[in-house]
Amino acid sequence: MPASLSAAAAGFGTGLSLIVAIGAQNAFVLRQGIRRDAVLAVVGICALSDAVLIALGVGGVGAVVVAWPGALTLVGWIGGGFLLCYGALAARRVLRPGKSGLRTEGAASDSRRRAVLTCLAMTWLNPHVYLDTVFLLGSVAADRGPLRWTFGLGAMLASLCWFAALGFGARLLSGFLARPAAWRFLDGLVAATMIALGATLVAGA
Repeated sequence: MPASLSAAAAGFGTGLSLIVAIGAQNAFVLRQGIRRDAVLAVVGICALSDAVLIALGVGGVGAVVVAWPGALTLVGWIGGGFLLCYGALAARRVLRPGKSGLRTEGAASDSRRRAVLTCLAMTWLNPHVYLDTVFLLGSVAADRGPLRWTFGLGAMLASLCWFAALGFGARLLSGFLARPAAWRFLDGLVAATMIALGATLVAGA
C-alpha cells in the first residue's frame, strides 16, 4: 500500500475513533436527522468545524491550546452550562410531551436558525473538542512527518462520512419514532447525555 494511502487510511480510522462516540454533538445530529430539521446545515457545520479543528491540530496549534488552561476552563463553564440547559429542555419534553415529531412542511425559519446556533454552540463550546481533535489528533498526525496533512485529510473525510451517515441515515428510524412513546425515549436519552456531559464539564472546569 502506498505511504500516502496508508497515512490517509490511518487518519480515517483515528478520526472515526474520536468521533464515533455517544456525545452531545452526535445526539443532537441524530435528533435533527430524525426530525428532518436543518439536517444539511447541521451536518455541514459539524463536518466543516471538524475540518477546521483538524487542520489546526495538524498545523501544530495543539501546543498553544494546552498552554492556555484558563481559556479551556472558561469554555468548560460556558459549554457545561449550555449543555445542562439543553438537557433540561429535553427532560421537559419527556415529562410534558408536545410537538416533538417530524418537522412539517411549514416549519418556520426560526427552527433552522435555532438548530444552527445550537450546533455551533455544541461544537465550539466543548473543551474536549480542542483537546481531542486539535491536540490528540494533531499529535498523532505529527508522527507522520511530511504525510501529516494526508493523515489529516483522512480524518476530515471520516468526520464528513460519519456526520452525513448519522444525519441523513437517521430518517430510517422515523417509522419507529412515529409513536410518541419512542420520542419520549429519544428525548430521555438526549437529556441524560446532555446533563451528564454538562455536569462533567462544569465539574472539571
